[in-house]
Amino acid sequence: MIKIFPFIFILLWSSAFITTKPIIDNSDPFSALAFRFALVALGFFLFSIYSKQKILVSKRNFFESFFSGVLFHGFYLGGVFYSISIGMPTAIAALIVTLQPVLTNALSGPILNEKVSTKQWIGVLLGFAGAGLVLGFDVGSKIPATGLIATIIALLAITFSTLWQKKLSNNLPLSVSNMNQAIGGCLFHLLIILLFVDPYIEFSQTFIIAMSHQIFLVSFGAFTILMFLIKNNSASKTVSIFFLIPATSAFMAWLFLNESLTSLDLIGFLITSIGVYIATRD
Repeated sequence: MIKIFPFIFILLWSSAFITTKPIIDNSDPFSALAFRFALVALGFFLFSIYSKQKILVSKRNFFESFFSGVLFHGFYLGGVFYSISIGMPTAIAALIVTLQPVLTNALSGPILNEKVSTKQWIGVLLGFAGAGLVLGFDVGSKIPATGLIATIIALLAITFSTLWQKKLSNNLPLSVSNMNQAIGGCLFHLLIILLFVDPYIEFSQTFIIAMSHQIFLVSFGAFTILMFLIKNNSASKTVSIFFLIPATSAFMAWLFLNESLTSLDLIGFLITSIGVYIATRD
């Protein structure tokens, strides 16, 4: 059963990019995320109580998980949601943040003392080359520059969140750790709303369906699988499953959101996927 977790993760994680667009069409990105992670935190709290897990943990363990949530649910998802809300094509946003494995491999050596081979560095270069090919000369026209910056911030956030999560010394139950991370994400987005955003959410049928998908299948499903894989594998081995996500997300965006893909885009996605695959192979 555990062997199929990576494939389930790929499908669920890729689908999250598709349901982001319907959500931000009916709300501002930060209110949607604050609402989502309030419910996610409540869900993991109730599950922790049901499974008789110890909720009150040391301050150190709490803040380690809390900070991971700020990086992952705050900066990463906030950057992705915001970039798509201002016109970044979903498939390209997915492509950029899926460069996480190549960055993780590059940084896991100096940070986690994991060996990074020449083959992995070749994969890193191919990954970035493919992404550059997809971006082409569209930045500032088809691709908003601000959206690109937000997506790059999201890429850095998910990379450092993965490394941080692997480096943590605590052995908190997944439900308790995920609850604390969801609290971190929720409070991060509430702070953004208080400082910068005029919040609104329209609870349309489309919003409710898309948000339910992201809460139950992504936050409770895919994210829990990811945390399990990070906890039980090396950081570089864990992110090896990401190499299929750019193409999967692009196909879903074409199928469900009618986003166009040129031949050059397809070549770029292929090169990036090959690069990520090479960078994350043993």
